[in-house]
Amino acid sequence: MPRARSTSLAALVLATLALTTTPAAASPAAVSPTSGPAALRAADAAAPEARPRHGTEHRLPAYIHGGAWPTSHVQGVTVDLENGFVYWSFTQALVKTDLAGNLIGTVEGLTGHLGDIDLDLRDGRVYGSLEYKAEEAFYIAVFDVEEIDRVGMDAETDGVMTAVHLQEVVDDFTADMDGDGVFDGDTADTADHRYGCSGIDGVSFGPSFGSRHGAPRLMVAYGVYAHTGRADNDHQVILEYDTRDWRRLERPLSQADPHRSGPRRPEGTYFVRTGNTTYGVQNLEYDAYTGHWMMAVYTGTKAAFPNYSFFMVDGSVRPRRGPVTGQPEPERGDLLTLVRRGLRDPGTGIRGWEFHGSYGFAALGDGTYYVADGGPVDDGGATLQEGFAHRYRWTGATPAPFERVNAPEER
Repeated sequence: MPRARSTSLAALVLATLALTTTPAAASPAAVSPTSGPAALRAADAAAPEARPRHGTEHRLPAYIHGGAWPTSHVQGVTVDLENGFVYWSFTQALVKTDLAGNLIGTVEGLTGHLGDIDLDLRDGRVYGSLEYKAEEAFYIAVFDVEEIDRVGMDAETDGVMTAVHLQEVVDDFTADMDGDGVFDGDTADTADHRYGCSGIDGVSFGPSFGSRHGAPRLMVAYGVYAHTGRADNDHQVILEYDTRDWRRLERPLSQADPHRSGPRRPEGTYFVRTGNTTYGVQNLEYDAYTGHWMMAVYTGTKAAFPNYSFFMVDGSVRPRRGPVTGQPEPERGDLLTLVRRGLRDPGTGIRGWEFHGSYGFAALGDGTYYVADGGPVDDGGATLQEGFAHRYRWTGATPAPFERVNAPEER
C-alpha cells in the first residue's frame, strides 16, 4: 500500500486551500437535520421505487471539496448533517471540513491504511477500517471528531483516536490454506488467506441484516485479493459487531507496538456471492431510504462473472444458512441476498449495477448521496491527492441507479 510522504499535512494547508474551488453552499449553521441523522430509526423509509424527498436538496451543496493532500487517494467519506461537517479518509489522514469545503482540521501520522469510514449517530464519533498488514494487525479506528479543531493533530499523541483490534480478520488473513506451514504474507499470489482475505475496507452502521429496527451494528467488509486461479474467493465477507461496549476495549494506538485489545469474535459472519472483486468491498453503506446495503467495489477479473462495480444487499431478507461455495472443504454459512434489481448476469444470476463509489459513498437518508472521487493534482512540482464529492439521487435505473444533483446554476 502507498506510504505517506514525510511532508507534513500542516505544511501544505495553504496549498490545499488554494486548490479548493467550492461552489456557494449553505453554512453549517444553516443546514437543518434531515432524515439523515435519524436514518437508523427510519422504519418507514420510502421504498426503492419511490422518488426521494426533496425537502433538503436546496440546503445541501451539490459539490463539496475535501482538499488535496500528500497522501494516497481519498478512500472514504461520511457526513454529519446535524452538525454540518464532512469527514474524509485519505488513507494516511482523516480530514474534517464543513459542508462548504472549509478546512476545520486533520488527524495525521498514520502509517497503516485508513479505509472506509462511517459516523455513529449515537456517540457522534467516526469509525474507520485501519490496516497494518506487515504487523498482521487490523483495527477499527475510532475518532473523537468533536475534538478535531486544527490541522496537524497526531493520531497517537493528541488523544483524538483510539483503536479496537479485530482478531477474526487476523485469523483469516494469516490462514495457512495450503498447509505447508508457511504464511506467505501480503500477496495475492498464494493459496493462503481464508476466503482470499486481504484485510478490511468497507464499514457502515445499520440494523442487523433482515431488519430495519434494533440497535445499529457495525458491519465490516473484508478486502479480498483478486485471484483468478482459486474458487474460494467469490464471496464478499461481512462481519457484524455490536459496538455499544467497545469503550472498554478501545486503546490508544502505538504504531510501533500495536495492541491487540478487541472483541474475541464478531456477532455474525455473512457471505454474499458477487464473484471475486479486486480488494473486496471498498465502500459499504447502509441506506435507510431503500433499506438496503450498498457495496462499491473495484471490478473483478474472472471471466465467468459479470464483474459489476456496484452491488446492493437486500436489507429486508434475513440471512439463510447455505453452502459457501468454492471452499477447499464443504462449508455452510449465513448467506445474504442481492437485491433483485439492476443488471442480471444470465450465467450466474448475479445482480448489480455499473457505478463508481469505491472512493467514498455516504447515504443521507433521503434518497440522496454524496459520492467521492479524486485524483492526483500538481502543486508546484509536488503531486497531491485531491478529494471531492458530488451529490446524487436514487433512481433505480439500469445500468447506473443514481443521477447527479446539479447545482442551481447548472439547472
